[in-house]
Amino acid sequence: MSSWNELLAQHAAPLTTAQLQAGFVAPITDLGLIALDGEESASFLHNQLTNDVEHLGQGEVRLAGYCSPKGRLLASFLMWRNATTIFLQLPRDIQAPVQKRLSMFVLRSKTKLSDATDAPANQLLLGLGGASANTLLGQWFSALPAAPYTRIDAEAGTLIRVADAFGAPRYQWLMSAETAAAVVPVLAGKLTVGAGDAWRLSEIHAGVPQIAKATQEQFVPQMVNYELLGGVNFKKGCYPGQEIVARSQYLGKLKRRTTLVSIPDANAAAGMEVFATADPEQPCGMIVNAAPNGQGGIDALVEMKLAAIEAGSVRLGSADGVALTFLDMPYVLEPLDL
Repeated sequence: MSSWNELLAQHAAPLTTAQLQAGFVAPITDLGLIALDGEESASFLHNQLTNDVEHLGQGEVRLAGYCSPKGRLLASFLMWRNATTIFLQLPRDIQAPVQKRLSMFVLRSKTKLSDATDAPANQLLLGLGGASANTLLGQWFSALPAAPYTRIDAEAGTLIRVADAFGAPRYQWLMSAETAAAVVPVLAGKLTVGAGDAWRLSEIHAGVPQIAKATQEQFVPQMVNYELLGGVNFKKGCYPGQEIVARSQYLGKLKRRTTLVSIPDANAAAGMEVFATADPEQPCGMIVNAAPNGQGGIDALVEMKLAAIEAGSVRLGSADGVALTFLDMPYVLEPLDL
């Protein structure tokens, strides 16, 4: 939207984690939205995704993965529903092929998939967080979502609380163009304005991975901590790759996790490999997500062998590359002997 384009022209520099912690707002422009309508939408998705869809409440939000038959993630979703529709949020760079693939398995199920990214109610998607965001949101919402992964619908739009970061709530706010015209100037006057990278940096520090084009079919859900975040339900019925995901959980076949790092290289990006100095001949892991950290480098979620995480001497691109600095994760990496 033109108002945001003008603001971003004035705030081109990447935000730092200190600015995110204090309070920020940023447009989220790289995520799309698939809508499923029809009386069998929930049962259809329940048989396709790693999480329980049939018991998804209207005030709930859940993470869910979509796996290949080999148990590797083709996509990761933020998922919610209203009275008639289930929504799947995912990166735009994989939305079309993922939507097409899901549609191939609809068969006789009474559901229809469509692109809801630019629907009137979703014309602007904002990310907000930090210490000062809560009070500000009270101008438009009489109540805020009480816990992570809950949501409310109001006249001002849909407000989704996602995983906290820096000890403060974070929100996604879907709104119409009319609401945006009134809201944007107020938010921009009270919060630090960032570009889309600011939201991605907050996601990384919340420890929430996202599968995009560069990392499709690279990871079993546990490799990116997905079950620790509630994105896998091991009691639900079958879905593509379910046997491999369950075997990885209960038989300890994986010895890998995803952790938070800082890399002093602005070119580091998702899909790039990392190497442990103790075993320089083969990669020990891969960058899952990365975003500029406002200090000349990037912060990233990196999937790697547990042994490399414990040793702590890991480099980008080769054993002679720049060193990764390990940062504290916002949750405990339960080993599960993975």
